[in-house]
Amino acid sequence: MKSYLAAAIQMTSRPDLEKNLTEAEELIEFAKRQGAELIGLPENFCFLGTEAEKIAQAPFIAERTEKFLKTMAQRFQVTLLGGGFPIPVSSDKVYNTALLVDPNGQELARYQKAHLFDVNVPDGNTYQESLTVQRGEQLPPVYESPDLGCMGLSVCYDVRFPELYRHLSSQGAEILFVPAAFTAFTGKDHWQILLQARAIENTCYCIAPAQTGSHYARRQSHGHAAIIDPWGIILADAGDQPGVAIAEIDPNRLQQVRQQMPCLKHRVF
Repeated sequence: MKSYLAAAIQMTSRPDLEKNLTEAEELIEFAKRQGAELIGLPENFCFLGTEAEKIAQAPFIAERTEKFLKTMAQRFQVTLLGGGFPIPVSSDKVYNTALLVDPNGQELARYQKAHLFDVNVPDGNTYQESLTVQRGEQLPPVYESPDLGCMGLSVCYDVRFPELYRHLSSQGAEILFVPAAFTAFTGKDHWQILLQARAIENTCYCIAPAQTGSHYARRQSHGHAAIIDPWGIILADAGDQPGVAIAEIDPNRLQQVRQQMPCLKHRVF
């Protein structure tokens, strides 16, 4: 593993696939120009609309998005994470799928979101992801890159379930991806502290691409895409506008923190 720059992209995706992909391409290009070699896109980066619209368009969204990710990774010669997009599993259900692609456009790993957001948020919004999303049954994978380190995948609501990240770290993860579309109401109190907790307790870097702003109707996201180091220090924060958080992933820093706080070696359970 070498030192390199990683980027967590922040978007305001809406119910328009092509416009979203155009915005994503512009932000990928910007991150590449800044020197990023590992780039993450947020959950729902390609489409954020009503559940009915998502299901109706899911086959086309899935095909178009997977091709887009592989093309972008090749064009810009980066390792690219598509943080969550719908892939049909039946006529009325999809998997919320994260896909990691290498600079040759080859799939490295994929993960189907396991924890689904069925919550009545105190701001009056109700979310029931399980109505249209089928829960993934497999534990998330860790992909070991000789240059970029061991990367573990997760998606959004997963961040509230620390056992998932303990699994990733036990499988050798050094970098935790947490692409999200965190709600504005919960994000202001929980987003940053949850990311820091997952980074600290697993002594891992955390790369968290995010959605921000108003998407449709009353759907709003918190923003603050971030990169956090293994000590819990926020290295980059994209604020509340579309953009990119960029920071260095440093194997020496990872080793230093793990020597200073060897909690992974002290685990009992």
